[in-house]
Amino acid sequence: MSPCNDLILSCDEIQDTKLLSLVSSVLLAQGNKGEVAAVGQRVVQVLERRLPEGQSARFLLPVLANVISLSPESLTEEQTNVVSKKLADWLRYASLQQGMAQPSGGFFSSPRTKQPAPITEVDGAVATDFFTVLSVAQHYTQDQWLNVQTFSMLRNWLLCYGGKELDTFNPGATAGGDRCVTAVVPAPATSGQLLPPREHLRDKAFEYCQRLAEQSTRRPLKKDDGDLQKACLIEAVKIVDIICKQDSSYMCRAVSFLKVLHSRICGDATYARALLPIAQFFLNYNKLAAVDSDAICKHLFTDIPAQLFHNPSLAFEFVQFCKDNSQLFTDSSSIFRQSFPNLFKFLAWNSPPLISEFVDLLPFLLDPGTTIEIFHLLLDLPCLTAALDIQLRAAALPASEKAGADPAGKPATCLEAFHHPLYKSMFQYLLRSRSAPEDAPDSLVPLRQLLGSLAGSPRVVQCAETVPVLLELFFRVVAEFADGSLINQLVVLLLQRSDQLYEIPAFKEDVYRVLGSNLAMLCGLRPALVVELSTEILEFSGAVSNIQSKEAIFTHMAWAIGEFLSVSHDKRCTVEQITRFFETLEAVLFEITQLRPQASTPSCAPRAISVLMATLTKLAARSQDLIPRVSMFLSKMRTFVQSPAVTSVYCEEDLEEILIRATELMNLLKMPSVAQFVFTPPVASTRFQREVNDSLPLALRMVTQLLEPAPGSMPV
Repeated sequence: MSPCNDLILSCDEIQDTKLLSLVSSVLLAQGNKGEVAAVGQRVVQVLERRLPEGQSARFLLPVLANVISLSPESLTEEQTNVVSKKLADWLRYASLQQGMAQPSGGFFSSPRTKQPAPITEVDGAVATDFFTVLSVAQHYTQDQWLNVQTFSMLRNWLLCYGGKELDTFNPGATAGGDRCVTAVVPAPATSGQLLPPREHLRDKAFEYCQRLAEQSTRRPLKKDDGDLQKACLIEAVKIVDIICKQDSSYMCRAVSFLKVLHSRICGDATYARALLPIAQFFLNYNKLAAVDSDAICKHLFTDIPAQLFHNPSLAFEFVQFCKDNSQLFTDSSSIFRQSFPNLFKFLAWNSPPLISEFVDLLPFLLDPGTTIEIFHLLLDLPCLTAALDIQLRAAALPASEKAGADPAGKPATCLEAFHHPLYKSMFQYLLRSRSAPEDAPDSLVPLRQLLGSLAGSPRVVQCAETVPVLLELFFRVVAEFADGSLINQLVVLLLQRSDQLYEIPAFKEDVYRVLGSNLAMLCGLRPALVVELSTEILEFSGAVSNIQSKEAIFTHMAWAIGEFLSVSHDKRCTVEQITRFFETLEAVLFEITQLRPQASTPSCAPRAISVLMATLTKLAARSQDLIPRVSMFLSKMRTFVQSPAVTSVYCEEDLEEILIRATELMNLLKMPSVAQFVFTPPVASTRFQREVNDSLPLALRMVTQLLEPAPGSMPV
């Protein structure tokens, strides 16, 4: 902002390129659309003219790049043509000689000047082709710097102005034809035909990218040059993709050199990031390019995540690549879904940055064939993080130490266990690269126990924190396509896996909460499962330890029993089954409310006690021979809540809520026909019955008011 109203910056009369760059930076930072347009106009005007001696366009290209990012519409077609021509010249005709070092001016400086040396390639060879950003020199000329700057802004320029007055290329428009055999290749420059500025820039840009592809496979003398090679190659492939979208006549040439390029670099893990834009190109033009994109994707999904899951930038770009193509993959290829164990390695190692991407990706990985495996994998995700940590450390060990463990003895550390016969198959399954339900070991419990020493690792803890979010999404997606058989499988596994979680207390508590709420949801989708899975449900519900350690799951399971164990939901439901469930839950409630001399009362959440009382009442309403038993039990709740052992565990509000609920339920059972109506609505229920069922506490209070008009009148 200007320090005072009288001071107004303007670029209209500035001739010096460096000063124009400095003033323009301030004007662009102000964000005024009019000022952005004025800066763009002035920069192009200066670039149009021949610059005075000592002036350089180097200072203006960054400004121009900012202008087109902020307001691409600020340049006219005539102006974009002028700039396109200059960009093409800077790309293609930079000097092949190195720049001269500036003399220091010291007393011992030599007045003699050396002949400029030729530029070289990254491998040290003398360059025989035109200059690019990958050309090497000790000192660079002005036009070489302009070449580098032009390449840095080329992709954005082509996106903004390269496709005007051209029909956007549609890959599907010519599908099924002669692929790219009939494509018209632009006439070469030697034909004497002058191309319009945009087409001329596009042609020079394509040549430049081909040259970069050739340079990028040379062995660099310096490591930094190797990193630059790969970054430039990625940018070049993206530019080629844009060019082919704007002009399909470049397709054949692009496919040809990208095929060769892919074959050269696909076996080199250091080029993994560059493989993604190449794969994207072949996916975009799969039918026209006559390329087996499935084979390319298979290599990507099989090798790269397994080897480079610990590379954070690659992890983000890979997952983003999957996200961008998720619909295409699910519609046309099974490789994507089958590779989910590999993809989850990225999340296991890079949990916080990638959670939002996996929230978008997970629905595309789920189908009836992958649901069970993904459920197990989500619950074992922190364990996978620990296993990946061991894998990396084991790979760094000397060969002598890898073979040092005694196969007959028990491994003393996780590192020893990695290659030990007792654990090797379990590690291999957890670290598998593809879906393999048939290879699942009988149990991963020994491995979870072994990796327990890493439960406090910050990376493992961070991963564990992402699991509840993904579990919620998992159940939400599965609910849309799961049939009865799959729902039954999930419920059985849910109950089993509640005993088999990685030992992180906060993680287990969060997972129990999610599993509990979604257990109720699954039962609501398929009420008959309470009867069909009665053996498994009774086994889980009959364990007092479950109500104490897994209160969220137990409470929702008890609620589902009371809600859905009814002939109105399943004709196979019998009085004997209702009685068996009643007796099981009655024993649990008795155990947690029984007052024994010189014994502590088992502590469980008041909500669990209230749900158990309600469930027993519901079951008694459907088998009325049980009403006296539950009524007698409910009548003893006042003694329970007034016991010193109980009052020391629960707060007064909780105890009052338990007593009120017991009283309301007991009053309802005094009218068995009303209780049966409230607790067992027919399947084709009326709106009133649905509302009563959804607002059970209200219904209970209404009955209590009918039976006890005098306030304070409460049975003992």
